[in-house]
Amino acid sequence: MKQDTQKNRDWLDGAAVALSGLCLLHCLALPLVVAGVPFLAQYEETHLHYQVLVAIIPLSVFALSIGYRRHRDWRIAIGGAVGMLLLVVGATVAHTQLGIAADRFFTVIGSLVLATAHFFNSYRKKLANSSL
Repeated sequence: MKQDTQKNRDWLDGAAVALSGLCLLHCLALPLVVAGVPFLAQYEETHLHYQVLVAIIPLSVFALSIGYRRHRDWRIAIGGAVGMLLLVVGATVAHTQLGIAADRFFTVIGSLVLATAHFFNSYRKKLANSSL
């Protein structure tokens, strides 16, 4: 039964890493697609960050808080918070005031930091379970 509960918790971190990866892919691939296919240039300004943040932030907070209750490693929680903050800055301030390059920079770095935090969150949960 304990292993089933662990599997149920692990999907949260997996889903959060996947969403961060999709965000990273979107930020890196869209400019290449737009540059390579002029027809798609009309979609360059489509800004999906708000919609993605609506999924990423609550899922990440939930998954990281569950992991923190098990492993009590504040470094993972801070890493996740920094990653989410960078994503929010990229989707809001950087996008509207600093330009597309800053938007991409904050979003890519935020995605990598958040995905790393979720990776260690999942890994630390497994270590905490094995020591019980």
